[in-house]
Amino acid sequence: MFKTLKNDLPASIVVFFVALPLCLGIALASGAPLFSGLIAGIVGGILVGSLSGSKIGVSGPAAGLAAIVLTAIGTLGGYQNFLVAVVLGGVIQLIFGFLKAGIIGYYFPSSVIKGMLTGIGVIIILKQIPHFFGYDADPTGDFAFFQVDSENTFSDLIKTLNYITPGSAVIGIVSLGILILWERVLTKKAKIFQLVQGPLVAVIIGIIFYILTKGHDTLAINSSHLVSVPVPEDAASFLAQFSFPNFNIITTGEVWVVAFTIALVASLETLLCVEATDKLDPHKNVTPTNRELLAQGTGNIISGMIGGLPITQVIVRSSANIQSGGVSKMSAIIHGFFLLISIILIPDLLNMIPLSVLAAILLVVGYKLAKPMLFKKMYNLGWKQFIPFIVTIVGIVFVDLLYGIGLGLGVGIIVILIKSFQNSHFLHKEGEDVDDGKIKMTLAEEVTFFNKGAILKELDRLPSDSFLELDVTKTRYLDNDIIEILEDFAVKAKERNIDIKLISERGTIDNPESYIEFFKLDKITR
Repeated sequence: MFKTLKNDLPASIVVFFVALPLCLGIALASGAPLFSGLIAGIVGGILVGSLSGSKIGVSGPAAGLAAIVLTAIGTLGGYQNFLVAVVLGGVIQLIFGFLKAGIIGYYFPSSVIKGMLTGIGVIIILKQIPHFFGYDADPTGDFAFFQVDSENTFSDLIKTLNYITPGSAVIGIVSLGILILWERVLTKKAKIFQLVQGPLVAVIIGIIFYILTKGHDTLAINSSHLVSVPVPEDAASFLAQFSFPNFNIITTGEVWVVAFTIALVASLETLLCVEATDKLDPHKNVTPTNRELLAQGTGNIISGMIGGLPITQVIVRSSANIQSGGVSKMSAIIHGFFLLISIILIPDLLNMIPLSVLAAILLVVGYKLAKPMLFKKMYNLGWKQFIPFIVTIVGIVFVDLLYGIGLGLGVGIIVILIKSFQNSHFLHKEGEDVDDGKIKMTLAEEVTFFNKGAILKELDRLPSDSFLELDVTKTRYLDNDIIEILEDFAVKAKERNIDIKLISERGTIDNPESYIEFFKLDKITR
């Protein structure tokens, strides 16, 4: 991991600046102490990052759990009682991991995962626009359509027009300009601009702007528009911020219901994020999902024991990590240490960062997740991919993450059932016991995303320096998800020195440059 430190350290700084307001905002939206969000961010970065098998996933408090936490604190009669449910939820996640429930993550179609990424990108943009212009009535971490301040996503945007804070808007626009200039121009000019990340420069400029405009009639930024990290007076007051679970209520039925709810939702969000993160990973690494559940369960036990919110792997932080060039789990671990060190040593300095600067950073993250070209690309793939994609986005934007995923999955299943009801779908494999290293795989007549887990597992098990003969001559329908798996595997095949011969009705080709382009011309994808 230390070999890639030159990539991971700059990425960890960006993830830190993305995670800081989200940790605080999610805690506020959850009705929990602000410090609980920071605890969850630190545990998610350092502990879960160390235990996880994901190289670029980042864990922390999740916006998708905010409503559950808010309700559960009231139902269970206080935050310390709620912490018991967090600990028990972690234990249940460990059981899920040992039972190998992580395989569930492989059964979500690619169109839904891409819809999830795009929907989250759209949500980030819509939710950060008010903060960008200095309207901070809603917590940064509130991603639900119906907000905790009784507004909704769109009414909040309309109200922003009447509550623009000039100072926040000016430094927000300047920060966004710095980020765009840094990425589009400066990083291509000199290596120093790759090592020193644009978000760090934007934050430093934001702090300087805040200091210089103090007392100014128009441009001054008051504390309600700044980061708000708890500032302890001494070591005793710092330690007093930690809360501990009240295990006296462990025998009550309500706490077990909440615990199971947390475990189920947190596990599902984590598996969805793992699938999405692997899709974004330029190196196409495959995250072991059962190990991820074990890591998340351990993280939730520790987080609950010391007063933290529930933890999941989070796509906002993970995508920021990937976009910033993170390569190994060191970026996630270092960002956790940055959170820990900063709240101990420099909380006053953190509280000088304008929220509009951090909103600018998140706007860039959101745009990269929801690029307009992606809509056109999904449309060109045909209605079987486009409809679940759009339905997922609409569900996420107008309700929440899990609702959108559920809608998209339901539509995806209906599409598949309409298209492929004739034959069973299976992967046939032969020749793996032969000493010459030649392996033959024959795909069935119809192959859908239901076969994704089996095919992904078999390809990942292929030994290095082997020869794969992939026969699709009998295949009449090949789902886009399977084509993408083959496209991703081509990258790993080169790294592991695996030669591939693709046999189809159109002829034979060695080591195809692009499976997507090859199958685009073939009737089996239509």
